[in-house]
Amino acid sequence: MTPRADPLTCEVVDLIGTVVARYHEEYEHAAAEHSLTGAQARVLRLLAVEPLPMRRIAQRLKCEPSNITGIVDRLESRGLVERHPDAADRRVKLAAPTTEGAHTAERLRTSLDFAREPLGRLTAVERTLLKELLQRMLGVAPEGDDAEADRPEGPTSI
Repeated sequence: MTPRADPLTCEVVDLIGTVVARYHEEYEHAAAEHSLTGAQARVLRLLAVEPLPMRRIAQRLKCEPSNITGIVDRLESRGLVERHPDAADRRVKLAAPTTEGAHTAERLRTSLDFAREPLGRLTAVERTLLKELLQRMLGVAPEGDDAEADRPEGPTSI
């Protein structure tokens, strides 16, 4: 049996849920403004970071590869994505954004005001601490060797 969470933990979980719901709502709205579905926007954003094979896209988005194939087909028909052979393994096809796809992904990213506005109310030290706490919650190692140097002074334990 799982022990009951304390009231503070429950409140934090509820707040995280609210943030996630608001982010998804705005993401869907921003995608629609670019005539994309939320799933198409997520795939395009992922490909803007690096070209990927369908299977890897599906793994990152936690969905079936067949779903990704359909999404990439639709993005390709709009001229936002193209497929090309992987130089390391020519049997594998990579999906990559076209120039227009990369521009669309960047416009989509910069149109997401929900996260930027509230984060703008936090100091750089608070944003750094929030980033580190989220990374710790997710079991993600801090970025770079200078993560210690960027850490805010003072106690950070909860």
